[in-house]
Amino acid sequence: MAVQFNRAELDELEKRELQLTILSAVVVLVLAGGVAVLMYPLVFVHDDGAKWNTRIAFFGFCILSLLFVGYLFDRYFTVRKLKNRLLEELNRNLQMRDQANVDVLHTIPGMEHFHHRLRTEFRRAVSQQTTISVLLVKVTLDDSSTNTPAGQALLGEAARCIARKIRPTDSIYQFAWGMFGVILPELSLEMSKEISRRVEEILHAVGTTNHFATQVLLYNYPADVTSAKELEEIVASLLPGNQVLDSEPEEDVPDAEAH
Repeated sequence: MAVQFNRAELDELEKRELQLTILSAVVVLVLAGGVAVLMYPLVFVHDDGAKWNTRIAFFGFCILSLLFVGYLFDRYFTVRKLKNRLLEELNRNLQMRDQANVDVLHTIPGMEHFHHRLRTEFRRAVSQQTTISVLLVKVTLDDSSTNTPAGQALLGEAARCIARKIRPTDSIYQFAWGMFGVILPELSLEMSKEISRRVEEILHAVGTTNHFATQVLLYNYPADVTSAKELEEIVASLLPGNQVLDSEPEEDVPDAEAH
């Protein structure tokens, strides 16, 4: 996820700051010039015997006025330099974060690992008469972000958000571009819904900022399905273009009625 700066707005603010600095300098010079003109006759024309004191005061006033104008411009350029340095540092930090998100995205296991883990956990759920849930998350990016480094960074940020809201024993997988799945073993339907709600909330908050939409679906055994094959078929139906899953033929996994 990369935060994009509004360069036009920043440039406009900098332009207004320069205009304000110039205006301040002009006002100071006009006022100082007017005071100097009024002081000139008293200092150079009417000599009352203390001309050096008045002349020192006059030239000191002029020098201080010029120094103040110089300070105004020095302040402007110093603030501008600091601002640019901070923006460069922030840009580097954002680039490092985006690269970390991309790396996270590349480390998420794919469909083959999902099949293996799902069948293993489903057998355990059937034999121990417990529950298992599968959380499906679909992230929809703008067309301009599809298959781009920025899009990968956004998907990586979404994967991070999902990982923060699930348990250490749960596992996340990536099926296709923008399609994630999470296996929630040995978790009640109520707790699975709670995790689904938390994932949906954080993705909605992050998606609002980064302009992507999400869809979160939850399927539970035995409430919604009776076999691992049904879960795999549901996943297949949600893939882009109803993509057929590339997997080995599934072994027969007994459903709830067999037990």
